[in-house]
Amino acid sequence: MASNLSFVLNKPNDVSFEERPVPKLQHPHDVLVAINYTGICGSDVHYWVHGAIGHFVVKDPMVLGHESAGTVVEVGASVTTLKKGDRVALEPGYPCRRCEPCLSGHYNLCPDMRFAATPPYDGTLTGFWSAPSDFCYKLPDNVSLQEGALIEPLAVAVHIVKQARVQPGQSVVIMGAGPVGLLCAAVARSFGATKVVSVDIVQAKLDFARSYCATHTYMSQRVSAEENARKLIAEADLGEGADAVIDASGAEPSIQTSLHVVRMGGTYVQGGMGKSDITFPIMALCLKEVTARGSFRYGSGDYKLAIQLVADGKVDVKALVNGVVPFKDAEEAFKKVKEGQVIKILIAGPNEKVEQVMDTSVDEKKLEAAQAAGSTGCC
Repeated sequence: MASNLSFVLNKPNDVSFEERPVPKLQHPHDVLVAINYTGICGSDVHYWVHGAIGHFVVKDPMVLGHESAGTVVEVGASVTTLKKGDRVALEPGYPCRRCEPCLSGHYNLCPDMRFAATPPYDGTLTGFWSAPSDFCYKLPDNVSLQEGALIEPLAVAVHIVKQARVQPGQSVVIMGAGPVGLLCAAVARSFGATKVVSVDIVQAKLDFARSYCATHTYMSQRVSAEENARKLIAEADLGEGADAVIDASGAEPSIQTSLHVVRMGGTYVQGGMGKSDITFPIMALCLKEVTARGSFRYGSGDYKLAIQLVADGKVDVKALVNGVVPFKDAEEAFKKVKEGQVIKILIAGPNEKVEQVMDTSVDEKKLEAAQAAGSTGCC
């Protein structure tokens, strides 16, 4: 069989390529997928640089990557939904299916989740990946494998916007114009929000957000959270405040401003991950009777909806991609993400020819935004 070359993190800032055995199907409902394309998430970069995220510590060599799409090359005896040759987007986390969160429909909260590239589990930057067939989503004919690799971060955004209960005609403010923030804005528009405000501290990112899907943008200023909120509400003509505010940055000032931007009885969702503890405007939360929700990865139906949004042309994930590199240049791709040279870059699998960049006519706003864009961890 073809190469099962894998991109392995040995310790912080120490990666290598290693040929590993091709996985064998362990269950009749599993499939074997040849990985064609993989994106890079902020969590991947964090493990590469620091070797840990919170209590998840890389103690043994670990394959990186979890934003992938590929082609089915083998199916288990009990698989009926997929066949050899099918192109699929991979959902990279597999719950136990038996605990209370799983049985109540919240499998993303499963305490025994096995998530790709989260210690001690290997990731998808490899030649072949074995997975349960029901966590492999067949791509429609009009959705490319490169787009399929972006379904994972899009599903994160879908889950966040669903947590915000966004309705047609509403106003939504999104703190942070990194990849997840941009996708949240796109999903909010697809859900019918008529006013979507992207907020950031980098003008180039805001320029790209406006050209991509935001109806309004706001450059956050070095003033108090209350003053920033007043200026934002005035500039975006939000009246008494936004119906929903999503923080996709994890930054303490953004979180504080969010609670002053949301209207009375509105909804606030925390999607970005930052410091474990912050100073939080609890009085604003109480007096406004704000509904506050967290958001973690994705849950039931999020992947399917993400694929449908791309297939229907309601969310353009291609616009975020700045290039595709061969597998041998995976570390260079990580450096580009770390240094903010790209919004999204894809790594072709070791068994896949590198294709042309999906959109070669990248405009100046996209290039400037790519150079300015930081990465927001979603996982």
